[in-house]
Amino acid sequence: MNDKRPPFHLAFAIRSVREAREFYGELLGCPEGRSADTWIDFDFFGHQLALHVREEPAPDMGTTTVDNKPVPLPHFGVVLDMKSWRSLAERLQAARVEFLIEPYIRFEGEVGEQATMFFRDPSGNALEVKAFADLGGMFARQGTP
Repeated sequence: MNDKRPPFHLAFAIRSVREAREFYGELLGCPEGRSADTWIDFDFFGHQLALHVREEPAPDMGTTTVDNKPVPLPHFGVVLDMKSWRSLAERLQAARVEFLIEPYIRFEGEVGEQATMFFRDPSGNALEVKAFADLGGMFARQGTP
């Protein structure tokens, strides 16, 4: 995999800059960037999140099924190494974050085996955090070595 990939930028709605600081900054440990009364930026594991206060919540498009579990749409997230994933899962569990899908190993023993967990931020945005024991399997397809 290319270690020099450019960071992505993702902008979405939040209810409150204060809530975002607590969740993304304090709980997830994301360094804060620039901010104003109506928006805030975070370094989300090397990527830029631009969170903008908006009264109306983001649309909930329901779920789709993956590995017999209801995966929320839309969602975004990050792929961590396994040690960091486990550490974050423990921190979220200790903080009593309500999981949409509890931390577990998906596709166990198959191509693309991965650790995953789903939860929402205080504004209702769905996040997935996953990890691969072998990052090279992230884009592997069935029947490929």
